[in-house]
Amino acid sequence: MAIYIDGGYFEQISRQLGVRVHFAKFVDEILNIVTDRTSGTLDLLRTYYYDSLPYQGDPATQEESERFARKRSFFQVLRRIERFQVREGRLALRGYDQSGRPMFQQKRVDLMLGLDFALLSSKRQITHAVLIAGDSDFIPAVEVAKQEGIAVWLFHGPGRTSERRSTHAEELWVAADVRFELTREFLSRSAM
Repeated sequence: MAIYIDGGYFEQISRQLGVRVHFAKFVDEILNIVTDRTSGTLDLLRTYYYDSLPYQGDPATQEESERFARKRSFFQVLRRIERFQVREGRLALRGYDQSGRPMFQQKRVDLMLGLDFALLSSKRQITHAVLIAGDSDFIPAVEVAKQEGIAVWLFHGPGRTSERRSTHAEELWVAADVRFELTREFLSRSAM
C-alpha cells in the first residue's frame, strides 16, 4: 500500500476542521482503516507528501522568511518519519489580484503525484493506493491504477452541505473505489 498526500489540500482540511495531526500517527490510522476493511494484512511501502515551499520575495520580508523557515522545518520533520518521502514542487507567480497582491500557483506538485501514483500502480508494487486530494486532475492516474487492479481509496475532506462547498471534486469521488471522509473525529485520533 502507498499513501499519496496533496499537502496543500490536506492543510486546507486540517485548518477547516481545526486539527493539527502528527503524521506518523495519521499514517497508522489510515493503515488501520484500510486493513480493517480488506482481507489479509497490508504493508505500507511509503507515504508521499507533495507540497511547495512558500514564496519569498527578493529581499524577503520577515514574515515571508519566517513562513518559509516553518515550512522547511515541517518538511524536515516529515522526512524523519519512517517510509515517508516529501516531494517538493515550486511556486510560480500567476499575476496580481485586483488589490495588487501577488497570486501564486504550485507547479509540478500535481504532476509528480499523478506520475508516482500511476508508476507504482503499473509496476504492481502496491495493491492499494490511498489518495488524499481533491483535484480532478488526478482522475487519469486513478484510472491507470484501477486498470492495473489496484484498489483506489480516496480520503477526502468534508462533503457539500447547504453552508459550504465540497472540498473535493465530485468526479474524483466517483472515480475512487472506496471513499472515506476525513472528519474532525478521525483527525483527532492522530492530533499533536
